[in-house]
Amino acid sequence: MTTQTALPVLPDLGAVLMGERAALLENASGGKVFINGQLAYVWGAGQDGLRRLAASQLVDTGAAQVNEVAAAFGVNTESLRRWRKSLEGTGLMGLAPVKKGPKRPSLLTEAKAAEIRAIRAGGLSLRATAEATGVSTDTVRRAMAMTTTAETPTTDAAHDSLVPLEAAGQRALPLLPAPVARDAERAAAGLLEAAAPLFAPAAHVRHAGLFLAFRALESTGLISCAKEVYGALPNGFYGLETILIDSVLRALAGESRAEGATRFHPGELGRVLGLDRAPEVKTIRRRISQLAETGKAGELIAALAKHHLTGTGPGGEDLAAVLYVDGHVRAYQGTKKIGKIYSTRLKFPVPATEETWVTDAHGSPIFVVMAQPGASLAAELRELLPELRTAVGDDRRVLVGFDRGGWSPALFKHMDVAGFDVLTWRKGVTEDITEDLFTEVTHTDDHGQRRKWSVADTLVDLPLATTKTSGEVFTIRQISRIVGTTGDGTRQIHILTTDRTMSAGEVVYRMGNRWRQENQFRYARMHFELDSHDSYTSTGDDEERMVPNPAKAKAYQKVVAARNAHAEAAAIAETNLMALKTPAEGSTELAVTVTSAMHNQAMAPLWEAETALIAAEKTHKKIPAKLRLGDLNPGQQVLDIEVKLIHTAIRMAAYNTAMTIAREIRTNTGYRRANQEAHALMRQIFNQSGDIDTTKPGLLTITLDPLPTKAKTAAAAELCNHLTNTKTRYPGTNLTLKYAIKNKA
Repeated sequence: MTTQTALPVLPDLGAVLMGERAALLENASGGKVFINGQLAYVWGAGQDGLRRLAASQLVDTGAAQVNEVAAAFGVNTESLRRWRKSLEGTGLMGLAPVKKGPKRPSLLTEAKAAEIRAIRAGGLSLRATAEATGVSTDTVRRAMAMTTTAETPTTDAAHDSLVPLEAAGQRALPLLPAPVARDAERAAAGLLEAAAPLFAPAAHVRHAGLFLAFRALESTGLISCAKEVYGALPNGFYGLETILIDSVLRALAGESRAEGATRFHPGELGRVLGLDRAPEVKTIRRRISQLAETGKAGELIAALAKHHLTGTGPGGEDLAAVLYVDGHVRAYQGTKKIGKIYSTRLKFPVPATEETWVTDAHGSPIFVVMAQPGASLAAELRELLPELRTAVGDDRRVLVGFDRGGWSPALFKHMDVAGFDVLTWRKGVTEDITEDLFTEVTHTDDHGQRRKWSVADTLVDLPLATTKTSGEVFTIRQISRIVGTTGDGTRQIHILTTDRTMSAGEVVYRMGNRWRQENQFRYARMHFELDSHDSYTSTGDDEERMVPNPAKAKAYQKVVAARNAHAEAAAIAETNLMALKTPAEGSTELAVTVTSAMHNQAMAPLWEAETALIAAEKTHKKIPAKLRLGDLNPGQQVLDIEVKLIHTAIRMAAYNTAMTIAREIRTNTGYRRANQEAHALMRQIFNQSGDIDTTKPGLLTITLDPLPTKAKTAAAAELCNHLTNTKTRYPGTNLTLKYAIKNKA
């Protein structure tokens, strides 16, 4: 038995297919629905009730699925559900459109609307305009949409970008047509540097929301810095720009690893790249490996850091004025013999590699280096200073914050001489500051939030470890605070800095702000797979490298135990001697005779503990502090760093892109829950479907499908309008991106 398919003439006439059986053909005079090629429903212009009846019965009879009918008729599934419910409850009359009108006189007069438009035209944001005029953001939107006969019409950001579904181009644009054929370019791939992006009009394209990331991606400098460092990849269909853009977009969509490409349909992601297919796993790995072979990953990271700190416009100086440095342990789960590092997050030593990260004052990553095996944060900081000076680009003093892992008075002195100010916690036990030195200080941050603390601002002398015999010290500023402890107690904590000009309140704020770097690690692990191993290639470690001898540490533990035992024995011996020398209770004798035998018996435990302590100290002293790696752990491997650094640069760009879009949502939209949901809304927009329109010369118009709620749709519309005003060009083309979003029915 054969199944009758839809007549081939229907798609040629511009009909929208709904599954394999039904098709919708609409124009200015009305609409028609065909089932298995036969005319089933007809309605004229303005007969919305009959149109809704056709949509409802297509679902009720099983001729098409709910989502297929909703997409074809230009509504969401919730509207279609209401139509079906009305048809079931009240029949055809329930589908008749009801004209909605105002329930009360409008408070928005022409004079008030003109005032709102004038203030909004001055450049204030939607929220600021609402506060200045004493109205809500919804009123501002309505005022911006109003026009008068006496002035040129002015529209609000949201209304500029809200396009009715009927006018969104979904009927004019073909529904997911075949991508532009690139067979000739693929055949000549070895002769071309790269295939240029080519876009064809298409409706309901998946991942269309990723187009909104291009302005923020451009600001990270990833593509421009990569071109500066690498030039270009060897000739092939997928060029340097395509590989980098594909990697960033996949990361923003939730798949940062190359293997994540298997979770995307190559044709769907290819539409966003302007290609017939997105690169697949094997191609991505091969092209990244070609970049790694040049050995310039470190140069790429350095170029990105310089771009971030010197190319960010007026805010660049503030970003470079404060930097935070911290180490990050990346655990290894493979089978290779990798050295162990203690992970503070996992609370035990694990096979791992360690990276040293640098973030700006806002916690955005700008620089990363792979730490030498076994190197301390203090040693890494000393090596990192020249790189930071190059990234900053001038001789101004920069405040560098880090935790106690970088504790070294000699390092503090070195950084001070090199033009860097120290900001760190004091390590070890120290005397408390007297309470009369504490005073209340305040600080107001960039968001206008005011904080206050009780602190003591003093100077302390730190002995330099390298010159203990000479008694040389380094004088440094100390900011002390009193904080609570468990059990309703208190203790003092101390912040050290070489900056003598910064207010005490700002010092406390900047030190606490170091947690933004920890938040960056946590967010990147959750959404950008920071700890993934992008390459399992390894090489042999340097077996001549001297490493700490674990036997030395074990021997020292025995010395500590022997010292504790000696102290306990000394206390017991003293108690026993006092008992021997003290007359018994009620005795009339004034003196007590203590014989040598009695004395030796009382002191025996102490002498035994002293002998054990001397033996433990001698054993510890004989053990060398360091050994050759080849003698201690032969065959140890180190993981390849070039491929990892390239992927890290991509993740840094993706992270900074995401942070930029989230910041735009908070500052350039009226979304009320932006402070709580900016990141969630950003990810939802990135995964939204939409239309690609290339019919207007020089423009690449992206029209997103509406989001689930009106508030989110309005926020996305405002974001679209803001990004459209940036006049961003799609990389590798002369097309300017224009964004809009369809209005809900």
